[in-house]
Amino acid sequence: MKVLVAEDDKNIRDGLCAILAGEGYETVAAADGRAALALFQGQAPHFVLLDIMMPGINGYDLCRQIRAANTEVPVIFISAKSEEIDRVLGLELGADDFIAKPFGVKEVVARIRAVTRRCLRAAGPLREPPFKMGDLEVLPGELRARRGAEVIDLSLREVGILRLLAEKRGQVVGRDTFFNRLWGVDHVPNSRTLDQQIAKLRKRIELDPKRPRLISTVHGAGYRHDG
Repeated sequence: MKVLVAEDDKNIRDGLCAILAGEGYETVAAADGRAALALFQGQAPHFVLLDIMMPGINGYDLCRQIRAANTEVPVIFISAKSEEIDRVLGLELGADDFIAKPFGVKEVVARIRAVTRRCLRAAGPLREPPFKMGDLEVLPGELRARRGAEVIDLSLREVGILRLLAEKRGQVVGRDTFFNRLWGVDHVPNSRTLDQQIAKLRKRIELDPKRPRLISTVHGAGYRHDG
């Protein structure tokens, strides 16, 4: 899933791109409104993170142009302008959400996942159906898993990891396969990146993370789900 990040502050722009990359999204970034509009027209992102005070074309005007071209693509305003009138204007222009600076990583992740769920629901019949891994039911369209009454929130990449293991049930999935499919062929592999991601995921989906049953480690080779 591709996200356009339009933000003139480099540190904030890079930070948002890093958060999104950690969740499993592809990002395209722009430092001004005109560049953002060109990327929107050329890259067809699934949703947009949009600063208000940008050079070239401000966020409000850019949102108007995005909405004129596409009434469905989700737009989240991220801005230091946090007065109620600014939020109201943004929402009246067709924005789906509004995050005020300064913001925390957890807040951004929660808003992004909420928007992603709306995108996946909009896919309708094309949406990927649930699948089972042991006593865990994975719901890709909701970015969640369920075990009885327990609901576990998942990132886009975590869903991808579980999907890949379920598809290769009983087989060892090598590190290169994980990286090529979930990080992209241009990503420079780092085994600790994958191991840390798996460790975090196990803490939430395994009944006993120290004795995992859903995701087994195959030392020197990769990971496996035995069903």
